[in-house]
Amino acid sequence: MKNLILASTSKYRQELLGRLNLSFQAVSPGVDEEPFKSLGLNPKDLAQKLAFEKASAVAQKFSDAVVIGSDQVAAIESKILDKPGDHQTATNQLSFLSGKEHVLLTAVCVCYDGKTIEFLDETTLAMKQLSASQIDRYLKYDQPYDCAGSYKIESLGISLFESIDCADFNAITGLPLLKLSKYLSDIGYELP
Repeated sequence: MKNLILASTSKYRQELLGRLNLSFQAVSPGVDEEPFKSLGLNPKDLAQKLAFEKASAVAQKFSDAVVIGSDQVAAIESKILDKPGDHQTATNQLSFLSGKEHVLLTAVCVCYDGKTIEFLDETTLAMKQLSASQIDRYLKYDQPYDCAGSYKIESLGISLFESIDCADFNAITGLPLLKLSKYLSDIGYELP
């Protein structure tokens, strides 16, 4: 079986892929996202473009491997919410999302043998109406400054929501395992 490479240094994606009990290596794709973000792409196209670029960059270095690239974009009303990076930006994002629905788009690109498999998972999340003190308490607890949308759904962030509509809950954390495991199985990896 070909080596499996995750084109990501994300600890969240590594933990998710590890659930499949497959041996893999994580490699930084070294893709600068900013030039792509400045193209004015819609949120879906941006997520798919970045997943493709990440997988392609690593596949060029490891042509004999199966490479998985992924990217995630949080968006509301076509406005893209970047990873906040700090407390104030996260406060602003959660204040803006409070009481509204937004989407989380998780794109995946698998490169192998000169072929690509691409798919997109779309999750709709309805956030509760949150007070400033609730937002501050949450951010101090989870510190989700490296997460699109300013929350960690796998932790206390779940308490911020009224409803979540998704095909694969894993996609919210960064990697839709239902479809990915099917495609990896089709390629030849042994999964149950």
